[in-house]
Amino acid sequence: MYIAGLNLPLSQWPEVLVVLSTADYFRYIITRVKQLAVISESRGGRIRPDSMPSTFLGRFITPIQDIAIFIPPLVYVGALTLNRFQQPEWMARFAFSTEMIDATQRNALSVVACAASFALRSFLDSAFKHLGDQWHAIGRREKPRVVKTGPYAWVRHPVYSSVLLQEALWCIMFWSHIPLVALGITAAALAVKMPIEACIFVLSTACTLTDHCDGNCRRV
Repeated sequence: MYIAGLNLPLSQWPEVLVVLSTADYFRYIITRVKQLAVISESRGGRIRPDSMPSTFLGRFITPIQDIAIFIPPLVYVGALTLNRFQQPEWMARFAFSTEMIDATQRNALSVVACAASFALRSFLDSAFKHLGDQWHAIGRREKPRVVKTGPYAWVRHPVYSSVLLQEALWCIMFWSHIPLVALGITAAALAVKMPIEACIFVLSTACTLTDHCDGNCRRV
């Protein structure tokens, strides 16, 4: 079968699906973040400079998180696109063991993970919708408020939760230890970042200590 002028066997089509779904995930994220940035700037105001983290760790935790999230899938998409939708030898060294499942079962898991990745976007869409004008990397807007509707009513950080779930799905889609390591780094970065964000909002006039600690801090 042909795709982009390449004659690919049916066994490679799951890899094609993984590459396309991962690339589309980036298209989706970039589009939604651009929309949120405009909404947040116009309705919530700019990020207050005095609310930005001043410590070394506070300033660099978001870049560390972003590198762990985005670099592995970007490398995967680029490497497979340049290698006729086959994992290059160096990447295959990091693959999970295939002793417990055969190639057909692995391909089926990849397809299911791709479908789950698309389904996860509906949850992320809902989180972005309710977050609205309060979106930010880290910091406090000029018109801050605590979001408690939609997914935020039962998960304190639904966007972060969806990111961790997406990385777990990439482990299956790529069948590799690389996104698994990245998942651990992301989880550690978020574990550091969330208390920093909590302190920022506790200091906000829109979020009293009682308001923030009334169940919200305990939800993750």
